[in-house]
Amino acid sequence: MDLITYFAMRLVWALLALLPLRFVIHFARTVAQVAWWAAPKYRRLIYRNLSIAFGDTLPPSRKQQIGREHFASLAANIAAGACLAQFPAERLADLVRIEGIEHFRAAQSKGKGVIGLLAHLGNWELLARLSPSVFQCPCGSIYQSLNNKHVDAWVRRARAEEGLELFERKEGFHGAMNLLRRGGIVGVLADQHAGDGGVWCSLFKRLASTSPLVATMALRTGASVLGIALYTAPKGKWRLVIRPEVSPDQKESAAFTAKLNLELESMIRAVPSDWLWSHNRWKTPKPRFLGVHGKRGVIPDSGLQKFRLLIRSVNWLGDAVMTVPAIRAIRRARPDLEITVACLEKLAEFWKAVPEVDRVLALPKSPSIRGVARLFEGRQFDAALILPNSLRAGLEAWLAKIPRRVGYPGHFRAWCLNQVLAKKMTPQRTADGGRHQVHDYLDLAEFMGAPKLDSADWVAQRSPLPEAGKTRPWKIAVCPGAEFGAAKRWFPERYAQVMREVSDVKQVQWLLVGVAKDAPAGGEIEAAAQGCTVENLIGRTGLQDLIDLLKGCDVLLTNDTGTMHLGALLGLPLVAVFGSTEPLLTGPLGPNKIVLQHRVPCGPCFRRECHLDFACMRGVEASEVTKAVLSLLDEPEI
Repeated sequence: MDLITYFAMRLVWALLALLPLRFVIHFARTVAQVAWWAAPKYRRLIYRNLSIAFGDTLPPSRKQQIGREHFASLAANIAAGACLAQFPAERLADLVRIEGIEHFRAAQSKGKGVIGLLAHLGNWELLARLSPSVFQCPCGSIYQSLNNKHVDAWVRRARAEEGLELFERKEGFHGAMNLLRRGGIVGVLADQHAGDGGVWCSLFKRLASTSPLVATMALRTGASVLGIALYTAPKGKWRLVIRPEVSPDQKESAAFTAKLNLELESMIRAVPSDWLWSHNRWKTPKPRFLGVHGKRGVIPDSGLQKFRLLIRSVNWLGDAVMTVPAIRAIRRARPDLEITVACLEKLAEFWKAVPEVDRVLALPKSPSIRGVARLFEGRQFDAALILPNSLRAGLEAWLAKIPRRVGYPGHFRAWCLNQVLAKKMTPQRTADGGRHQVHDYLDLAEFMGAPKLDSADWVAQRSPLPEAGKTRPWKIAVCPGAEFGAAKRWFPERYAQVMREVSDVKQVQWLLVGVAKDAPAGGEIEAAAQGCTVENLIGRTGLQDLIDLLKGCDVLLTNDTGTMHLGALLGLPLVAVFGSTEPLLTGPLGPNKIVLQHRVPCGPCFRRECHLDFACMRGVEASEVTKAVLSLLDEPEI
């Protein structure tokens, strides 16, 4: 197949060489206009790249115009290169107007050689052919061999006949550096994505992986660096522009690479339609697209464009709290990251209180899948992390055309994600109790390239409160409800018994918290807690109010519920009573947490309602809960 491709190319090149140059250019531009409409994938990529580079400084119509002209110019230059293959060097020179040759002469006079900073601008192939006759010195180019060995050998022979030395990247750069030391010029295309081996630095105020090769060679040899481009001119002509020397501000290749990117920007802005916008220049690594620090690190820059990450939140408060450690790890990844959390309205106040989140997008009540997708699409996210295990959440991101969509498979949604992590399957009950759910979310963060987070950073570091028990009463919040179901609710009369027993030995202000449906249980507790100082706030606090209240408490006494996870996240010492669920899977995080559960043969059953005698909850006595609460009050750090 390679041989067939080679002969086909030779035939096309030979036929084009027989045709008039202007006709070839006109024909290629016409074909390109048709191809523009037949290639929606490239249209989207080009428009995205133009939006990154120019933002709102150019209207959409102007970006579309540049995109179409780019397609036409690219096709015309490729076809012209074939047509000009048989032209002698002196005839080629008649088609090119040279500007800035004095900059090259000044750099050459230093005797250290010259590095041509090249981009995929205009007719870069014609520039390779012209270089020996224009610069009149040893000329070379860093070259990456083509996959087709026959075409590669053909190109190498043609370049050698024209006096250009090619240095294959894989063979090292000793030959190129020796040519520089002889006073020659070496061209390097420096505008391509460099993958894991590049320096992440600004290009049009957006982080891009950039090869440090030009900077390294210049610093090692003392060679001058000049931006050089062969721009397209009307009527089958070109304009060779040699720009003034770019000097390093410091002897460090990464910083110089960042400065060279600014030079590339200027070269591209001169004739935007001549650059290769159809190349995915701002590509992110896969799968670790957050891990841009890579081997060579990141060069920070003021005013960087944001890498917009959408995180689709889970729908329950407790589950949302367990995702926060993963989001904290993600926050520590790339410096240009902007995190937007999309959540149900009931969780909006919670996410606004998480400092690692930049924006909160509260979804409207009963939204359609298409409506949510339009909401996402208008914000031009670069990637999405889908935390809910639902087909709907995956469809929303897919319909929004978010380029990178990450999540676990299942629920028939793997097809609408393009970065899927196979979940580590752990039975709900094993000899050691299983694996905590927080690790599922941390695995996703690490899969995306976030650093590992120490467990000490999972929850807040609690600031000491004014000394309780001496200058003021202890403040203990009690949450007797649980949204999941009755199987997670300890008995109101036992809560009241604990409150009485603790109040017998400590001065305590009790605060009952929960949602409106917990009001009957709260009323029972308040009536039975005779002699205790009780303030019943059940159904009277919003989520932000609850957060503020818990921050001012000393201890939380609770069932396994969202309030338990919220208190743990805030660093609040707590006692949690578990019934039908498994604390080793979904227990509270962090230190100063006491979990009480009576193990029974039928548990944990993970049911909402007990179908037997509720032995798991009946086995948790008030006396042991009282002992646990008092032990936290006696801790010196409380």
